[in-house]
Amino acid sequence: QVQLVESGGGLVQPGGSLRLSCAASGSIFKNNNMGWYRQAPGKQRELVAVITNNGGINYGDSVKDRFTITKDNAKNTLYLQMNSLKLEDTAVYYCNAWNTASGRTSWGQGTQVTVSA
Repeated sequence: QVQLVESGGGLVQPGGSLRLSCAASGSIFKNNNMGWYRQAPGKQRELVAVITNNGGINYGDSVKDRFTITKDNAKNTLYLQMNSLKLEDTAVYYCNAWNTASGRTSWGQGTQVTVSA
């Protein structure tokens, strides 16, 4: 069972920056695509960014050119650098691991990001 623990959320003003981290239990990046998703109140969970086990990267349209997903294989940690934050970025952000062999999906508990003046 993959365990994912997010951190780094908080309150930030519009235009500010935050960096989220997702610590994984063990060396899972080789066999898992990793992603960040978010869910705002009353809305469906949506893709923010994904990085595949081979290093391919995709972003949701609303965060392109503002957010950057990276991973540190040595630390088993996934990151999301969020710049130029907007009010509409307010949501709970979840880390996700998708095993490319089994198709099994794991989720973290989420971290709250609030963008407010």
